[in-house]
This record gives sequence, C-alpha cells and structure tokens, in this order.
Amino acid sequence: MKRAIPVLVLSVAGLIPVWRYEPSTGTTAAPTPAPTPAPSVSASSGTSSGTVVKGSTVTTDKGPVQVEVTFDGDTITAVRMLQQPNHPQTAAAVPQLIAETLDAQSADIDTVSGATITSGGYRTSLQAALDAKGA
Repeated sequence: MKRAIPVLVLSVAGLIPVWRYEPSTGTTAAPTPAPTPAPSVSASSGTSSGTVVKGSTVTTDKGPVQVEVTFDGDTITAVRMLQQPNHPQTAAAVPQLIAETLDAQSADIDTVSGATITSGGYRTSLQAALDAKGA
C-alpha cells in the first residue's frame, strides 16, 4: 500500500501532458507531391532590375517549404516564402530566417529554435536557389 500512492500520483502526473496535448493545425496527411523540377531562374517583370530565383520545393515532416529569392547583381535583396507549413512555430520563424538570410547573404544561417524542421527545409530551398543563380 505504501507504494501504491506514489505510483498512482506519478502515473497521473505522466498522463497530464498527454491530456493537454493539442496537435498542430493544418498538418493533415496529404499525398506526397510529385518530384519538383529543378529550380528556375527568371528575370522579374516590373520596374526592378533584379533576378528572381525559385528554390526547390522541400518536403518536410511539417509540410512543403519553398523560397523565392530576389537578387540585385549578386546581392540578395528579398526572400519570399512560396510554400510553408501551416504551423505557429513556422509563422514565427519565417521573419527571423529571412532577416538572417539578408544579413548573411548566404544559406549559412542559424536554425530557429522551435522550428528546426522548417529551418532545415528553408536552408535547403534557399541553397538550391543560390546554386541556380550561380549556374
């Protein structure tokens, strides 16, 4: 009987996080998309003279990630997310990832805590866009 009470208390304490768990929204199972073509390079239309390059679509556990990078010569002037997971951590991480990219002017950026999977997909897509621009 002396062991029963601590076992019961610890069991309930272990189940509380399970009861409070809320799955992220928008992460329903979807069929795996077909392989994407190689990143594309195109001159943007409009008044800017920059080059717009789309990175490859990276399929992560949270969802697809794809970036579009705008260059002025060899300088990265803008990064836009074309595809991103519908997840709160991703929404918070994207501005940080873009700011770090503009500061570093490369794909050598830090992972955002809490959005590790999205950060990895972002870096992979960004590197594909940088490689396509260099080709």
